[in-house]
Amino acid sequence: MNKIELEKTHQRIKPYVHNTPVLTSQIINKLCDAEVYFKCENFQKMGAFKMRGAVNAILCLNTEQKTKGVVTHSSGNFAQALSLASNYLGVNAYIVMPKNAPKVKKAAVRSYGGVIIESDNTTKARETMALKVQNEKGATFIHPSNDTQVIYGQGTAAIELLKEYDDLDYLMAPIGGGGLIAGTILAAQNYSNQCKVIGAEPKEVDDAYRSLKSGKIESNDSSNTIADGLRTYLGSNNFPIIKQYIQEIICVDENEIVEAMKLVWERMKIVIEPSSAVPVAALIQNKEKFKNKKIGIIISGGNVDLSQLPF
Repeated sequence: MNKIELEKTHQRIKPYVHNTPVLTSQIINKLCDAEVYFKCENFQKMGAFKMRGAVNAILCLNTEQKTKGVVTHSSGNFAQALSLASNYLGVNAYIVMPKNAPKVKKAAVRSYGGVIIESDNTTKARETMALKVQNEKGATFIHPSNDTQVIYGQGTAAIELLKEYDDLDYLMAPIGGGGLIAGTILAAQNYSNQCKVIGAEPKEVDDAYRSLKSGKIESNDSSNTIADGLRTYLGSNNFPIIKQYIQEIICVDENEIVEAMKLVWERMKIVIEPSSAVPVAALIQNKEKFKNKKIGIIISGGNVDLSQLPF
């Protein structure tokens, strides 16, 4: 992926997304003995970075594809992103969501005009239902994290951060399906001379960490993590990028995630979801490694069910 294509992607989606703010916290800087810059995608339209990839993927479709609509499967944030992006662009969006997806996220999808089709809670069930909708409606399937245009779109958050702060030592982001971290890697390669990318993942769903070790895509037996946005696994398009270029993946436990989330809520006065707290926890738990460094963290989203807060 070259810089020209990444820049085209950035310019293409600009009219439809926010250039989100970059915030700092003296308290967190002091706690970590580092300079930390938070790229706040919790302030993105629909509340998460996934708006970027969704808009880009739809804009790259041809007229016939747009007429027939798009379909995806998602437990939450990409469901909302594709629904809102489709609404902006006059395209029908069919969203396969597991029955146990948070009610607040289902309500948001409906408010953005997405048509929800419920499936059983397994990944296989979601994929099967999405294929059925694809065949019945003629809709184009857009994968939440493994679609190439989605990956390029997600990388624009890091592009904006690096355009503002081009001397970062590290860029950190959570890893779920791998779209954000792969896009972040591509951005770092093309917009920085020195910035290394580090992924952060819950220990309860450490498939990306294990995939890096084994050299092939691993899955999880359990999905028992508060970081509901990170329960998915890597794909054939994003894993090669991650495998070749990521510096490392740091895993954190559930209590560390909750404490990091609480810290950001209390000290920065911003709403972040558990998935966003994972790289913050990784930074706090590895302070020595990052001492006196400049670190960017992608705060991936802020879509929280306020009746289910962990603190």
